[in-house]
Amino acid sequence: MKNRFLLLIVGSLVGLGCVASAQQADIAFGMGTTLASSNTNTSSLQPQLQPLKGGAFPSVSGDVIFHNRLGIGAEVFWRARQGVYGGYQPYRPIFYDFNAVFQPNFGNKAGAELQAGVGGLASRFYNYSQPNCGVFTCTPYTTANHFSVHVGGGLRYYFWHSFFIRPEAHVYYVPNNNEFSNNTIIRAGASIGYSLRP
Repeated sequence: MKNRFLLLIVGSLVGLGCVASAQQADIAFGMGTTLASSNTNTSSLQPQLQPLKGGAFPSVSGDVIFHNRLGIGAEVFWRARQGVYGGYQPYRPIFYDFNAVFQPNFGNKAGAELQAGVGGLASRFYNYSQPNCGVFTCTPYTTANHFSVHVGGGLRYYFWHSFFIRPEAHVYYVPNNNEFSNNTIIRAGASIGYSLRP
């Protein structure tokens, strides 16, 4: 417990140091949905995997911009309500990514945001009647974790002071994604955020 608390303090101090030396820092909250093609496997010998598409996906993102509109950012988004996998299994996908960010401006009120990076997909499959127990805790789910590559972007418009709205689209490539029928997932949505600027 002491190590986690110390790590949290050190991480917070490093984060504050990065923000203090930055040109800009942003935080945003959004909503979107995922798009993917349907399963094209028609063989009766292989199990039918379902596509990872549909549903509401809230998101939280943030970035720190340093020199020449370049910076770093992170994002997490998840399915708001559990889906049903295979007609019976409750599940919830959670995506996260860490990115290089480029934010060119188109004047004082508008700009773009381009991102590229890596992250992961954690698919939680729930079984409330048989929890997954470890040494100290029990959870009602098991998680399938997969590496992912991410590219995306959006258009940013400052509608009031430092508050902005950002329509956006993202593409995630998840190799070895054995749970769903698609390795490529598209997310489309919009975010509302705030910029800390000098």
